[in-house]
Amino acid sequence: MVTRSQTHALKPPSTPLNDEKPIEFTIANSKSIGTPKLSKRTDYTRWRLLDEAGRQTWHYLEDDEDAKEWPQSTADKYFLNLPIGLPDLPTPKTPLDSVKNCLEFYQHLQLPPGNWACEYGGPMFLLPGVVISWYVTETPIPDYIATEMKNYIFARAHPEDGGWGLHIEAESSVFGTGMNYTALRILGVSEEHPVMIKARATLHKMGGAKCGPHWMKFWLSVLGVCQWEIVNPIPAELWLLPDWFPIAPWRWWIHTRMVLLGSSFIYTKRWTCRETPLIRQLRQELFTEPYESIDWAGNRNTIYKIDNYHPKSWLLNIVNWLLVNIWLRFLRPDWLVKRAEDWAWKLIQMEDKNTDYSDLAPVNMPMNFVACYIREGPDSYSVKRHRERMADYLWVKDEGMLVNGTNGVQCWDTAFTIQAVMDAGLAEDPKWRPMLNRALEFLEDQQMREDVDDQAMCYRQQRKGGWAFSNKVQGYAVSDCISEALKAVLLLQRTPGYPKLIEDQRIYDAIDTLLTYQHAWSGGCASYEPARAGEWLELLNGAEVFGRIMVEYDYPECTTAVVTALSLFSRCYPDYRAADIKQFKAKAVGYIRNAQFPNGGWYGSWGICFTYAAMFALESLASIGEYYENSQHSRKGCDFLISKQRADGGWSESYRSCETMTYIEHPSGSQVVMTAWAIIGLMEAEYPHRAPIEKGLKLIMSRQQPNGEWLQEAIEGVFNKSCMISYPNYKFIFPMKALGMYAKKYGDNPLL
Repeated sequence: MVTRSQTHALKPPSTPLNDEKPIEFTIANSKSIGTPKLSKRTDYTRWRLLDEAGRQTWHYLEDDEDAKEWPQSTADKYFLNLPIGLPDLPTPKTPLDSVKNCLEFYQHLQLPPGNWACEYGGPMFLLPGVVISWYVTETPIPDYIATEMKNYIFARAHPEDGGWGLHIEAESSVFGTGMNYTALRILGVSEEHPVMIKARATLHKMGGAKCGPHWMKFWLSVLGVCQWEIVNPIPAELWLLPDWFPIAPWRWWIHTRMVLLGSSFIYTKRWTCRETPLIRQLRQELFTEPYESIDWAGNRNTIYKIDNYHPKSWLLNIVNWLLVNIWLRFLRPDWLVKRAEDWAWKLIQMEDKNTDYSDLAPVNMPMNFVACYIREGPDSYSVKRHRERMADYLWVKDEGMLVNGTNGVQCWDTAFTIQAVMDAGLAEDPKWRPMLNRALEFLEDQQMREDVDDQAMCYRQQRKGGWAFSNKVQGYAVSDCISEALKAVLLLQRTPGYPKLIEDQRIYDAIDTLLTYQHAWSGGCASYEPARAGEWLELLNGAEVFGRIMVEYDYPECTTAVVTALSLFSRCYPDYRAADIKQFKAKAVGYIRNAQFPNGGWYGSWGICFTYAAMFALESLASIGEYYENSQHSRKGCDFLISKQRADGGWSESYRSCETMTYIEHPSGSQVVMTAWAIIGLMEAEYPHRAPIEKGLKLIMSRQQPNGEWLQEAIEGVFNKSCMISYPNYKFIFPMKALGMYAKKYGDNPLL
């Protein structure tokens, strides 16, 4: 959260370094807190996005001179849905005409460091966690922040019942409705507001807050709206389990164990913020019965049916019963609790240090923030730095302010953008060279040059030479992020006219790290780190709202990214670890074959869903010479895609596919992004019939706007099977890639 003051200067990107009067900001002081003063909306012409070497923060300029000194960029206006004044372009006749029109538009969204930014929203439980953490740490919420957060939550209320779901396209749930209702009350919305009355009625129909899932009960207990007895046990002693123990937390998936870390510290303290009139009011508003009569312990496992996507297993119920009734009540010694708290705190400190307090994501970050407040107090550096870093997750758009799923998509989208231009054969066009040079400079700057401190102690994966999804400060390398960035760098650095910014040894470092992501038993590749336990650990999944969260898995998307990066690398550097790479690729493509469903599809874990995975899987097979004509797996994959093409030439897949693991069409019809994914997969596989491909490309071109952009359609991304997340730049990147590939393959002729 940023307000104007005279203490901490941040220069706008357009201001020269020698300007005499920089625009200055500071983080709000924590000494006093009151209810924010809400207005209908803020003046959107006063918002500015600042990108400092990949750190993206929004700033509201209340002073007229500041606003004049730092004018809005085209990107700012686009994100806020303000008029951008870009001209209409000639109607494209050929695929490359369409690509060039898109680039004419998309180039204006590139930020000064060279990256592209966008909203990364969708989940509806992130903003409430942040707001609750502000409230319990007595962090003032500026009026303009509160106003726009209120607007976003209002905009995403279910049009029929007024509740909120797990994500923006989901049906209303207790989790979404209860958490967002609570956030709105903290932000200053009256309980008598019509939106609140409608939402409260829906919440009560679902049984009230006592029917919420584990994470909701945790946050409401921190807030003091629930009592800690309603929360299933998460004692910090879990972190004292020896590393060899089958369920030791270091074996859990990185996001789950980082959430466990902060939440277990707070749970073990049974810490609750000071009681306020608002908390007392929420105790009356969120439940269907008097607060004083609620059986807290008896409702630990009371979960509304929609929230109970992944019901707790019989094993977890037994473990929880033993922890509550035996361990916590009779056996738990104080000295062990102290030791566990201290060790959990040490791990929190290492996470904060290794990410400069931005932490892995906006789920564990607010928890670590609260833990620092408890342990070190409101005036500590750790608390102040967390307050500052929270701004990295906030995003403003025309609907209001949301909380992104990470601190951005900087490296990911920039790498894909470079590849899309390369696929269209436009990298040597002088018109696009400055844009691509800046993108290359950004990726060079964002490569991680060393492993984290105390890597083994804090259970972190090797990362030297890698790239993160967002930026190097966040610092978590991901297999496909490394791969896509490496491909972009290799392709561009070997194109005439571009500098070699990343020398060979740094390329070798990336390869050395990539080769650590493969699972020996399957050949597939994980995301953040190789799996440290088997899928059986899902028996201990207590989150209820998500699936596949306890351990890493094999992913066709990640596996393909690594395979194709290794293939490109071997063409450029044929002698470096050649035998290791050959063996790796053989096992990886073997996994791709084995992961294919009987109907020819592959399940996607990071995009929706079978369409997304098929694009990657078919690229994997093509990278080793398996195509439609000579590979049963490629042929089945293409036939699967063709069977899903709609009469208008497009493809359309609903997020329900991710939940059910069966292909389900989106009710709104064909989607530009999914159509591009399908066409890319077909062309990678050398599908012999051009008519379906051309029909899909015509649909894509028909949706392009006169200024070169495509409009946002349905949500594109997913994680943990049940939660969807937005990738707005996909509507530029993948249509350009599909159109460019076609032009390069078949010639840039008009599609009649």
